[in-house]
Amino acid sequence: MKLNRNLSQRLGFGLITLMATLTVIPIIVVVIYIITQGGGAISLEFLSGFPHDGMRQGGIMPAIIGTFYLTLGTAVFSVPLGVAAAIYLAEYAADNWLTRTIRIAIINLSGIPSVVYGLFGLGLFVLFLKFGTSILSASLTLSIMTLPVIISTSEEALRAVPQAFRTVSISLGATRWQTIRRIVLPEALPGIITGVILGLERAAGETAPILFTGAAFFLPRLPNSVFDATMALPYHLFVISTQVPEMPFQIQYGTALVLIAFVLGMNLIATVVRSRARARRQW
Repeated sequence: MKLNRNLSQRLGFGLITLMATLTVIPIIVVVIYIITQGGGAISLEFLSGFPHDGMRQGGIMPAIIGTFYLTLGTAVFSVPLGVAAAIYLAEYAADNWLTRTIRIAIINLSGIPSVVYGLFGLGLFVLFLKFGTSILSASLTLSIMTLPVIISTSEEALRAVPQAFRTVSISLGATRWQTIRRIVLPEALPGIITGVILGLERAAGETAPILFTGAAFFLPRLPNSVFDATMALPYHLFVISTQVPEMPFQIQYGTALVLIAFVLGMNLIATVVRSRARARRQW
């Protein structure tokens, strides 16, 4: 009997290892291929220059800056609202049919195709509110798209904090909000950061929402305000890959490599912050 259990355990571990390997290997192959094809395009001029000659020459600095602006704008709108909504659902809302319906709606919203969010942003922010095709419209659209991820992951992180922490804090005279702010939020911070980064990474790599609301085909200057349109790496990569004839493959893969590095850089920063928060966690 014990031998059968050991055999089953080894088979289970072997199957899990095989599935993990089959998942990771294609990702590694794709990244290595992009590095080998686009690494030669990476230079100071490529990263800091403006595109010219029909975008077949020059750099991608406007697209890099535009992606940073859109990601920052998305964070400004979505993170405070998403975390606040998660705090309410996890700490204040009663467990009834209304809150259960809200949670189901949030889960369903995370599965809506990004092009639908783009059309919604076009109708609401660009046309109805008259923000125009701008960084503001694109950031608000991306914020709505990332909210379900941030709310769901943040709520789960808050619920994972042991209830004993809240009980002890309140028994010592702290108010409910003081308990949440000083005890629960710091302990849930690693999980909240994970959700925020997952949402922002999706926003940084999306093309459809910004295509309708804020992305420009080509701009010879950097945006001066939130009401200006901007270039962005995902849309720029789409344009040079499909709309520009005789585009050098090295520039296409170089742009893809910069986009991957941008997302991985966000992951690295989040990993450092999350590791430090976990080191201070008391459970």
